[in-house]
Amino acid sequence: MGLSVGIVGLPNVGKSTLFNALTKRQQAAAENYPFCTIEPNSAVVEVADSRLDKLAEMAKSAQVIHATVEFTDIAGLVKGASKGEGLGNKFLANIRECDAVLHVVRCFDNDDIIHVQEGGNKSAPIDPVGDAEVIETELVLADMEQLQRRYDKVRKEAQAKPPLRPEAEACAALLRHLEEGKPVRSFPREEGSPILPVLRELHFLTDKKVIYCANVSDDDVTGASNPHVAALRGYAESQGAEMVVVCAQMEADLAGLSDAEAKEFLESYGLSESSLERTIKLAYDTLGLASFLTAGPKEARAWTFRKGWKAPKCAGVIHTDFEKGFIRAQVVSYDDYVKYGGEAGAREHGVLRPEGRDYEMRDGDVVEFMFN
Repeated sequence: MGLSVGIVGLPNVGKSTLFNALTKRQQAAAENYPFCTIEPNSAVVEVADSRLDKLAEMAKSAQVIHATVEFTDIAGLVKGASKGEGLGNKFLANIRECDAVLHVVRCFDNDDIIHVQEGGNKSAPIDPVGDAEVIETELVLADMEQLQRRYDKVRKEAQAKPPLRPEAEACAALLRHLEEGKPVRSFPREEGSPILPVLRELHFLTDKKVIYCANVSDDDVTGASNPHVAALRGYAESQGAEMVVVCAQMEADLAGLSDAEAKEFLESYGLSESSLERTIKLAYDTLGLASFLTAGPKEARAWTFRKGWKAPKCAGVIHTDFEKGFIRAQVVSYDDYVKYGGEAGAREHGVLRPEGRDYEMRDGDVVEFMFN
């Protein structure tokens, strides 16, 4: 299940430093991804999950395979991008292909780094909310342009084909919403609405989930008393979006260390996990994803599914034949699996249960599928 998060941000905000740290993390774990060709601007990274190591230890698994998220570094975003400035149109096409957007915003002062928003004036104050709004505005403008073309076409056709009128009216309402500077994601929609097919077809940029990423300096890794971080957090909340604090420079330093060295390095800052790990987990969660687990002598593995999926569809994540010939799933929660020492103990205590077609899979379910 390919999941992609596009990393956007104005120039000089630390986007490339963050992406390079992700790329190093991918290279460190590359042996887990057979037949995986990664574009130069993409990195497939593991979602940290301590449950897998425990399962592997108990099932004596030869290999551990984590769930993954793909991050794509989207270059070319400047003011005027919607009109083709910078790498404009190419960057817009790249974002359309992503499931969510990680929006990196500068929240640190450094006189040696130009603040692009102010036309290259080095002494310009850092303005995280202003920077975030510039990018949001470019995405809204690009969506407006795309929707206008659709609206013009449908409105013309609706004169001769009355059944198209509801779609034309819905497009007009969404256009007014965008003209007020509001993103598509905040446009009300209910089941059966004529706007739904339009949303599915056009993949609007501002209909995607956004995670704001406050990039701080390495002498302020938590950003706890940073006014720029507080301002961005307020903006993210007003947008109904998540926010994460990241120190891209520290992540770049961490990427070159062994696991033991990285753990020691983080502990010296009073941290238990890196901000990159938090970001990867948050991206996974924001996309509405969860993992069910399998364990055996060959491998302990996390399989990605969308929250709300039923057992047969989850079986299809492993192999389409599993979904077609689904009979039942043998399920035990991770906590019970560990508590009772594995499958045999779970069965003995009555917590390993058969589940049918209507069972909604839960995060951390340890599963074996029976199929025809």
